[in-house]
Amino acid sequence: MFGWLGRFVVRRAWWVIAGWLVASAAIIGLSPSLSDITSADQSDFLPDKYESVQAIELSLKAFPAQATSSALVVVKRSDGAPLTDEDTTEVVQLAKDLDARDIPRTENYVTDPQRSVAPDKSIMLINVGLQAESPDDPELLDAIRELRKALGEELQGSDLTAQVGGDVATFVDNEDTFNSAFAIVGLATVVLIIGLILIIFRSPIAALLPIVVVSVVLSVTTGLIGIVGKALDWNVGQDLQTILLIVLYGIGTDYILFILFRYRERLRAGDDKKTAMVVSVERVGEVIASAAGAVVVAFLVLLLASLGFFGSLGPALAIGVGVMLVTSLTLVPALVSLLGRFVFWPSKAWKKQPKATISRKLGVFVGRRPALTAAASGLLLVALAAGTLMYKANYDFSSGFPQDTESAQAQADLSKAFAAGAAQPTEAYLQTTDGSPLTPDKVQQFTEAMKSAPGVGQVQPGPQSTDPSVARVDLLLNYNPSSNEAIELVRDDLRDYVHDAAPDGTEALVGGITAVFADINSANNRDLSVILPVAAVLIAIILALLLRSLVAPIYLVVAVLLNFAATLGATVYVFQGIQGEPGVTFQLPIILYLFVVAIGTDYNILMIARLREEAREGKEPREAAALGVEHGGPTVAAAGLILAGTFAVLMLAPISFLQQMGFAVAIGIVLSAFVMSYFFVPAFTALVGHAAWWPGHGDRAREVPPATEPVELNKEPDPAAHP
Repeated sequence: MFGWLGRFVVRRAWWVIAGWLVASAAIIGLSPSLSDITSADQSDFLPDKYESVQAIELSLKAFPAQATSSALVVVKRSDGAPLTDEDTTEVVQLAKDLDARDIPRTENYVTDPQRSVAPDKSIMLINVGLQAESPDDPELLDAIRELRKALGEELQGSDLTAQVGGDVATFVDNEDTFNSAFAIVGLATVVLIIGLILIIFRSPIAALLPIVVVSVVLSVTTGLIGIVGKALDWNVGQDLQTILLIVLYGIGTDYILFILFRYRERLRAGDDKKTAMVVSVERVGEVIASAAGAVVVAFLVLLLASLGFFGSLGPALAIGVGVMLVTSLTLVPALVSLLGRFVFWPSKAWKKQPKATISRKLGVFVGRRPALTAAASGLLLVALAAGTLMYKANYDFSSGFPQDTESAQAQADLSKAFAAGAAQPTEAYLQTTDGSPLTPDKVQQFTEAMKSAPGVGQVQPGPQSTDPSVARVDLLLNYNPSSNEAIELVRDDLRDYVHDAAPDGTEALVGGITAVFADINSANNRDLSVILPVAAVLIAIILALLLRSLVAPIYLVVAVLLNFAATLGATVYVFQGIQGEPGVTFQLPIILYLFVVAIGTDYNILMIARLREEAREGKEPREAAALGVEHGGPTVAAAGLILAGTFAVLMLAPISFLQQMGFAVAIGIVLSAFVMSYFFVPAFTALVGHAAWWPGHGDRAREVPPATEPVELNKEPDPAAHP
């Protein structure tokens, strides 16, 4: 099949390119903007079965006027002394003056000398309601900036000073950091691709090829996602564009390198430029298709996730991989077959096979010492994987941001003066089971019971409900609302206590950000327990179809899962162990699944396919391992270094989440490319020997396929051959 495809593409190269240009223009021109189906609505992030979502729905019904978010103005004396009665009166007037300014997107400036002043009178709070569809709404961010400016004007010349805190204020303070970090990643990706391919092939044309091709694919993919999203009425998350960019550059560069390395190898073997491309597509086409199939399957398995964000992320990424697969087997071979040897211009290194290469020496070592190589690489992965036993999820984003910003300082003052959970109270909702109005006695009984709830530092009455059958009580926890302690408290003890404390004829729900995190924690654990096994089975099936073997897919999938655990463990060692952080970001396992399990499988497939190819040419298992590392290793190394280097740049960002993500994915790709694919897989395959290919005997020697003979296509001279 792939031999036929190679001959068709090479014979009709100009038609293939023209077809791509027409199709791309049509898709890009007719598709809706990706922003038309992008949504930041987190209401579908968790299924309705979770209690925190039920609490949100009840809140929307009973408190329709409640703002979607809030900011906290922390007011204190500039000399650090306790607030006086005159000061609290001034703060009350300040709230009225700010409200009168009608700052867009703000409402309900609430403060109360009885409830808003800290017990030690160090600070007084003004709660500001914010109305927006998402926390990064540009108008909402402008509202925070305008509020800060107004505070400076109102307090000028007084003894008071104020700072604005809260989630939106934190986003404002760190917006530039996020933007610059992702801009650096984008620039680093381009620089690494161009720089590394320049070093490998010494050709600016080869170096620019992935940049040009992936740019086209990215535009086509976003267009297709927009079309499919409109047709099926599903939305994508705001992070899709960034993740899609990294995925396409990652796998796109991989597949193009697969083609270029094999094309150069065939030219060195004496094939003419068109025959070399036909053979290259025939030999690596199945590898690329299998690798892309494994990645598509891994992404589509995300449909099984209970977290709604992944339900749209998976299919969107799968579309991107599918487009990249078609591009790699059609547009790329067509372009390279027309360029011929000129794709490696001005270098002449493609003409001769280097002798004492590092990959050749490593290949010889792996072939001679497969047991030692497999044991050493396997034990390294096991040792790193042991770190997962200490893994703790961290939901506290704010602690990972720079602590010298206004929002961070406001949070620090708030945490010292009030219960740790004051900024984001846990919400206890009480409602009658038959819809009848709640009596004051039952509300009072429930409120009094909440004062003895585990982990609760203070209890405050909630806002007035428009539904007489519903009441809310705010619980200020003794822990940071985003900490593991608070999440475990809500999940394991507090919810049961609140449910049991509901008076007869009523029922209680626990909501708020801590409750949401507790449910996300449960959903995340459930998703990983489903996604990883299902993905492993499906990837094993793809490997079995590729290799016609039942043995090799087993240890290959085990190696992939072990590599996932080793990556997570290494991250735990560094951030929880060495740096002493309370945990690693809760999103990290899914991120590793996307970039280490899914994309890292490419390297395994490339190496095992090369091992089978060498075996089919009559090589014994150990010799096949040596040659597989020699010829396949450079491709794996180049692709791995590009993707790992791209993520490693994130470690320069002053945000813990980005540092953890950068380190984890970088080390995961390094382990995938080098420890697993470069050493463990070829060494273990050499040890298993011919049994690795049972029952299909895919290593059975066969004659060189007819595609290696000159392909009679067009007779035009090759300009690169006659400079």
